[in-house]
Order: sequence, then C-alpha cells, then structure tokens
Amino acid sequence: MKFNFQAFKAMYFHEMDRFKRTLLQSLFAPVLSTSLYFIVFGSVIGGYVENIDGISYGSYIVPGLLMLTLLTQSISNTSFGIFFPKFNGTMYEILAAPISTFEIVLAFVGAGATKTLIVGVVIFVTATFFVEVKVMYPLLMIFILVLVAFTFALFGFLIGLMSTNFEQMSIIPTLVITPMVFLGGSLYSLDMLPEFWQTVTYFNPVVYLINGLRFAFYGVSDFNVWVSIISMVGFLIACVTVVSVLLKNGYNIKN
Repeated sequence: MKFNFQAFKAMYFHEMDRFKRTLLQSLFAPVLSTSLYFIVFGSVIGGYVENIDGISYGSYIVPGLLMLTLLTQSISNTSFGIFFPKFNGTMYEILAAPISTFEIVLAFVGAGATKTLIVGVVIFVTATFFVEVKVMYPLLMIFILVLVAFTFALFGFLIGLMSTNFEQMSIIPTLVITPMVFLGGSLYSLDMLPEFWQTVTYFNPVVYLINGLRFAFYGVSDFNVWVSIISMVGFLIACVTVVSVLLKNGYNIKN
C-alpha cells in the first residue's frame, strides 16, 4: 500500500498547530519548573555538595532534569494527542479519511516527539543561564534525545490508545515515570547511595537512560554507555512489538 504523505502531513501539522495555540503553556511550565529545580537543588543543595565526579552539582543534574522533561513531555504530548480526538468525537473525521492506521500512528508519534524535542531545547538553553553546561559528545547527545523522544512518544500513544478517561492517562506519567526519574540518579550519583539501594536501583530502567545522557554531556556514567543505548533500543523494540500485536489483533484506533 502506497504511503499517503499528504494525509500524514495534514495530521502532523494539525498536531503541531495545536502545540502553537498552547505555546505559552507548553513552554512556560517546563521552563518555570526547571528554573525552580536549579534554584532549590542547584543553589541550596549545591552549597553542601560541591561536586560529583569532578562536576559542579548544578551542572551534574542538567542531564537528569532534561531526561525528566523528555519522558513526561513525550508521554503526555502523544497520549493527549490521540485521546482528545477520541474524547471529543473528532476521531471520526480521521477515520473517514483515506489514511492507514500506520500513518495515523506515525503522525501522532512524530508530532509528539517533535514537540518534546522543542521543549527539550528550551530546557537546555534555560539551564545555561544557571550553570555551566558542556557537551562532550554532541552527536551522541542528539541521538539519545531523539531516540528517547520517539520511544516514549510511542509509549504515550499506547497509553492514550488504551485509556478510557483522563485519570487513567495520568497514572503512569504521575505515579510511575516521575518517581522512577527521581529514584534513577537524576539528582545524585548512584555511588552516594547505600549498597542495598544501589542494587535496587539497577532494576530501574530510567537509571540507564539518565546515565547515557550524562555520559554524552560530561563523559561520566555509572554504567557503560552501551548498556544505556541497548536498553533504550530494547524498550523501543518492545513498544513497536506491542503496537504491532495490538493492531494486528484488531485493537486499534478504528475500533
């Protein structure tokens, strides 16, 4: 079946237009929260913890805060993007159009990832106003940011697809992702934890994402960077597999 680029483009830019209409809300909230993190954690806690692995505390937490934004924004952007048409009934207009399920998924996931990367760039720029930020491996940083944005945008699509109300949609980002980020070394090195909690933290997949991004910034990590990359690619494959199985068995947005 031929790829309907015009239909894909229309849906993609429709989602991006919605982002433009809520631009102040979409950008102001992450910038404000990031600024508060640097004021509270960077200034207050940074006064007690001078540096970690030779890096100032304020600079050390930049990758963790950036990853927190990527994960939450990727999931919320795409889950709301697919759920809202189901909620207000405009999904019927999409279903009436000559567009395949694959093109619908690609449009929503692509738009969600794009919006997340825009917010990520704004957060990165905001961080430079508070602390010194150096990127040792810029290409690796871009690769990780794009990979995480698309992977968790696809994960957000799954959440929006299977949710029946707004409460269900907010459970995973609020009660799962955010705690996992804070418990995943976003604001500290794993070496600072007792041995028992270090072992427990190894079962937190977000740990590997944060350390991969931190390695791209400063060349330091609690794990080999390939462990981080393989874990991200593995989760992407898992998401693609789940989506494929759901669509193949008839559980899709056309039901």
